[in-house]
Amino acid sequence: MSENQFIKPVTTEKKNNLTIGGCDLTELARMYGTPLYVIDETTLRGICKSYKKAFAEYSNIKMMYACKALCTSAIIRILDEEEFGFDTVSAGEIYTVYKSGVDMQKVLFNGNNKSAREIQLALDYGVGRFSVDNFHEAELLNDIASKKNINVKILLRITPGIECHTHEYIKTGQTDSKFGFDLSQIDEIISLIKTKYKNLNLRGLHAHIGSQIFDTQCYYDEVEILVKEIARIKNIHGIVLDEMNIGGGLGVKYTEEDNPPSVRVLSDAVTNAMNKYAIEIPTIYIEPGRSIISTAGVTLYTVGSTKQVPNGRKYAAIDGGMADNPRPGMYQAKYSAEVVNKINSKEKELVTLAGRFCESGDILIENIELPQLEAGDIICVYNTGAYNYSMSSNYNRVEKPAMVLVNNSQSDIIVYRETLDNLIANDNIPDRLKRK
Repeated sequence: MSENQFIKPVTTEKKNNLTIGGCDLTELARMYGTPLYVIDETTLRGICKSYKKAFAEYSNIKMMYACKALCTSAIIRILDEEEFGFDTVSAGEIYTVYKSGVDMQKVLFNGNNKSAREIQLALDYGVGRFSVDNFHEAELLNDIASKKNINVKILLRITPGIECHTHEYIKTGQTDSKFGFDLSQIDEIISLIKTKYKNLNLRGLHAHIGSQIFDTQCYYDEVEILVKEIARIKNIHGIVLDEMNIGGGLGVKYTEEDNPPSVRVLSDAVTNAMNKYAIEIPTIYIEPGRSIISTAGVTLYTVGSTKQVPNGRKYAAIDGGMADNPRPGMYQAKYSAEVVNKINSKEKELVTLAGRFCESGDILIENIELPQLEAGDIICVYNTGAYNYSMSSNYNRVEKPAMVLVNNSQSDIIVYRETLDNLIANDNIPDRLKRK
């Protein structure tokens, strides 16, 4: 079984309390406070290795971690040690990767509305590839690159017209999408690159079809479309493209109802599609994000108040919620959880875990069976490594949680908890409002 098919980190153990990475989670909660993001290094490195092993038969494969899933300096350092490149979508992600000591030739800059400032920064830091998303970007990138006398290696991001069975908000490959060139626009942009945009060096095509994907037939279809388009471009324009980026999006197991395909099944779909056509594609890039980091992460919360609605449900309030995990509210995302300090309890009751924020919709998990909850109990919510910290906010002016890395019974802070002073650090009171 591949690691993305587990709900819990692979080092999870039930002793007197729940442990991950050899660390007692009640002790982590005591030491670092809650809410607390916890990343298991063993699980993270194991998933990286499973990707490399699954694609080992295809010699020209390059793994690119999708930084949007979780981008911190320590996480980037681990992925760099595991020989991954990096798919970035902002100046902040590029800067984090750069400051982490990564060879910037291993970095791709992606995104549908790159600013001039971000493009200049990426060029100054020596980012290896740009995934050009639209006509405006092509013109802007060429203009900036020409002023810097730089020849930029690019891929064209296309929308392959594939509908994946995932949430509407995380589909990206369908024809009606904000991302990429429609296939009918490819000849026009290539003609502009050949005749006008002399500082753009077209190397290949890029497509991404969505996220939390369970049907690997989508990947087979995507590769088929890309291969056919590369052959057509060679025939029509005389350009031999030697790179193909198929994006990421492989699903993970959040609950027992989820049944994601293994990484090996994904690699079979990709290589089978490649083998069908007599075309040389020297390099394939793949950009997993969620399926790399999600299972390695959990979030710890402390239970506060409880409320029994007469003739209704029971609520247990935690000290976090939609600001540190907005996914249930955005995507109706489902999660699994356990009570860290009552891990061996047999008696269960149905409870709804409610967040602390001032929204009725701030519900983390509805109707989950857990031991009877009391103030001070520690809840562990599984599979929160991807997008929780990345999408977190300071709603209600609440400080963002800390993040720790656990491995071999050792824990290390990799993101410090925000302080109240952090919250007001960028505030400014104009002179006319200052008290005299």
